[in-house]
Amino acid sequence: MKSRFTFLVFLLGLNFAFGQIIFSTDWKSEADVKVFVTEWKSEADLIVYSTEWKSEAGQNNGIWFFTEWKSEAKKKIYFTEWKSEADVIVFFTDWKSEAGWKNKSRQHYFY
Repeated sequence: MKSRFTFLVFLLGLNFAFGQIIFSTDWKSEADVKVFVTEWKSEADLIVYSTEWKSEAGQNNGIWFFTEWKSEAKKKIYFTEWKSEADVIVFFTDWKSEAGWKNKSRQHYFY
């Protein structure tokens, strides 16, 4: 019984450890979240750092790992050309320390 509980806790921990594994879809209808990428940090709801390592993917903190496999993703996103179509406006940064939410009212899209 104890080993089952430990295994369950382990699986739940994995889900949180790799919370922001993202798949970019070509189809708006397939997406969980529609995203617009802005050139201006001041305009963004979320500042995103894209990591090369799945183990660095954050729990809704703007650190994203892009996967090639839809089945592996926690969220499927569609990059829209129009800001007015977007659920969330993001700015991509080169610095991991800058990642995070600026507009927390949009945070629920990535839970």
